[in-house]
Amino acid sequence: MLCQSCEKKQATTHIKTILNGELKEFNLCHECAQKLGYGSFFGNIGLDLNKLFGSFMLGSSEKNTKLCKCCGSSFSDIAKSGQVGCAACYDTFFDELMPSIQRIHGRTTHIGKLAHSAGTEARIKNEIMKYKNELEAAVKAQEFERAAEIRDRIKELEKGAAQNIDNK
Repeated sequence: MLCQSCEKKQATTHIKTILNGELKEFNLCHECAQKLGYGSFFGNIGLDLNKLFGSFMLGSSEKNTKLCKCCGSSFSDIAKSGQVGCAACYDTFFDELMPSIQRIHGRTTHIGKLAHSAGTEARIKNEIMKYKNELEAAVKAQEFERAAEIRDRIKELEKGAAQNIDNK
């Protein structure tokens, strides 16, 4: 099968993505996949063999490697396996993981349902985000009365969230 982008080379990468609730599938060659940002899972990491072999020669590879205090994983372990060792790894390797998470999910904040165990503050923030999206849609549709009602609801929720924070 030929690449759907350049239509010259053999497709080696199959991409499935959901855009606005619609499933889209693409077959791309290696070069086009790289250009469009679909290279490897951790595309920005790279492997510097000089550093790797140099650290073995010096015997200091473990001393200079940042490790998760909870599970002992290094970022290279995560990059090799494609799996995070534990929840604490997200804090330990935050700066390294965020570009990949952004590229994979398209955003770095949770949008969607919350667990029943989520706190009141998280539920209020989620509801405010939902109303802000509705407000934006109402303004685009020029439904200004509805937009005003949504704006007022957002203000009420933000006021309630501020009171919850003050009570803590």
